Amino acid sequence: MSVELSRYTTLGTGGPAREFAQPTSVAEVEGLLRRGLPVATIGLGSNLLVADDGVDALVLKLAGELAAVEVEGDLLRAGGGAANAVCLHRARTAGLGGFEFACAIPGTIGGGVWMNGGAYGGDFSQVLVRALVATADGTGWLTPEELGLSYRHSELRHGQVVVQAELRLTPRPPEEIKAAVRELNAQRKAAQPTNRRTFGSVFKNPDHELSAGRMLEACGLKGHRIGGAQVSPKHANFIENAGGARTADALALMAEARRRAREQYGVELVHEVELLGDIEVT
Repeated sequence: MSVELSRYTTLGTGGPAREFAQPTSVAEVEGLLRRGLPVATIGLGSNLLVADDGVDALVLKLAGELAAVEVEGDLLRAGGGAANAVCLHRARTAGLGGFEFACAIPGTIGGGVWMNGGAYGGDFSQVLVRALVATADGTGWLTPEELGLSYRHSELRHGQVVVQAELRLTPRPPEEIKAAVRELNAQRKAAQPTNRRTFGSVFKNPDHELSAGRMLEACGLKGHRIGGAQVSPKHANFIENAGGARTADALALMAEARRRAREQYGVELVHEVELLGDIEVT
């Protein structure tokens, strides 16, 4: 089945997948991987730019038991397709803290492992015990060290599917967790365009006194528009769909941002967003 991936991305751009499937079990994922097609997963479609021409691959969106969440003691076990928001709610209900940072990451557990997602001083490497990763050659558990987790990075590649993960959390009163999340969400709402269609942070923060957002703001990019995409007037490290945006528009903005940061600060910004299809950032 081929579908337009713009339906599944938070920016609302992207062309069709060669094939699309929503597996509900590890066995089903293994069967799909054995078909030999290039494979990619999309989670909730955040942190993702999909080529306008589409993707010559089998694109997976995990569902069913692969999106389930359970708590056992201080261990939260979640399918790769489980939304971070659902996992955080289950952790809070169980009186388990340490995952509060994920309130700022509108994605899935699998995506969080894939990019070592993080915010507000926390990331997956701090709580991940192990991840169950399926490939065409078999399925097995990998530790954070084996996954090569570092700042917004893992060594995972397309064709490897995070079907489950185990997080070790810390007892904390639910009301404290709720208050901490409320404060983080207020910070996020005040600083980021949470009511606009974006794919999240565009660039990783460089090794510089300025964050990527502050640097691009100083480069005069806030509100800069190409086609239907614009750099957020609220936070310069976000790109918004201002109406009828194409992935090509977002890529052009990213190229312009990299050019200005290079010319003004001598910094080579590295994109945080994942690219899917035959596209690149220049």
